[in-house]
Amino acid sequence: DGILIQMPLPKQVNTEHIIAALNPAKDVDGVTNTNVANLWKQKRSDYSRFCVPCTPRSAMRILKAAGIDLDGKNAVVVGRSNIVGLPVSKLLMNENATVTVAHSHTKNLPALLRNADIIVAAIGKAKFITSDMVGDDAVIVDVGINSDPETGKMCGDVDFANVADRCTMITPVPGGVGPLTICSLMENTRDCFLRNR
Repeated sequence: DGILIQMPLPKQVNTEHIIAALNPAKDVDGVTNTNVANLWKQKRSDYSRFCVPCTPRSAMRILKAAGIDLDGKNAVVVGRSNIVGLPVSKLLMNENATVTVAHSHTKNLPALLRNADIIVAAIGKAKFITSDMVGDDAVIVDVGINSDPETGKMCGDVDFANVADRCTMITPVPGGVGPLTICSLMENTRDCFLRNR
């Protein structure tokens, strides 16, 4: 009923060929062209007809569960991957946030982040976002999964220990977005089953 492609695939495997071979009706992580197009065509938060990528869906769930009003808020997504950065930016726009997608070529990222109400960190660099880059009262969703170069333990893209006191809310790594991503995967699998019956 559901198929998940664990990416990134090895370099010798053509990722686009693998994705193209996947039946969109069984695409539980929303990576096929059909599901990507459905996400970008959608203007409201009704995703009952297709699968939204699991991690972005989880990030949005956290924001909603925390009662964060996204309407008109300045959101910065750090990272532009097809699996997290771009889909979460679209989901934020669907909630009427004003979204900036930052990446490795973004000029003056610290100033951009200091002005953000919402930060979604999905850049894949351990403790990349530091306390001097975050404005007071920011809401931070840390999607990163990295190995801390000092301790070898799992850590996020945000320097949690030094940033937590400055913001209104921050998700931990591990224990934040990750467990909800698994729940979203199971929900998407259930939804595929129901739609395909």
